[in-house]
Amino acid sequence: MSDQSNKESEGPPEKNYITPSGYRRLADEFEYLRSTKRPEVVSALSDAAAEGDRSENAEYIYRKRQLREIDRRLRFLGKRLDHVAVIDPRDQKRRDRVFFGATVTVEDEDGTETTYKIVGVDEIDGKSGAISWKSPIGRALIGKALDDTVVVKWHAGRRELTITEIDYR
Repeated sequence: MSDQSNKESEGPPEKNYITPSGYRRLADEFEYLRSTKRPEVVSALSDAAAEGDRSENAEYIYRKRQLREIDRRLRFLGKRLDHVAVIDPRDQKRRDRVFFGATVTVEDEDGTETTYKIVGVDEIDGKSGAISWKSPIGRALIGKALDDTVVVKWHAGRRELTITEIDYR
């Protein structure tokens, strides 16, 4: 089987759902790397190359590695941004159910409340409670309504979570 037929059988890339703030963060990073950081590194690399023997030039070797890392990150961000679908939670019509972008407060069996924001895979932040819609908790909550109880597979077994609040800020 040829490489071309392999690519065709993969189908279209999956949409990269993201909130407006997540999109801005990715686009800003891409633009900064492309228009500011990469030119700085290319200039420093050029200066280091002019210093002579490149095989023993630590600055040259460092700058080449730094340029490869920037280019790798630019390719990654470019691919992510090519297939982005920006979803603004404030535009959600059905606010009675959990969908992408919702901020959901749940209560576990012990009565402990936790708040999660359902976001894209590029926006995950455990400290702030931003979880991916693809995560076990995110998948369990999507489509559920207020007072629904879901069972989520946890690192230490299973837990029941009851939805106590749904908000689209």
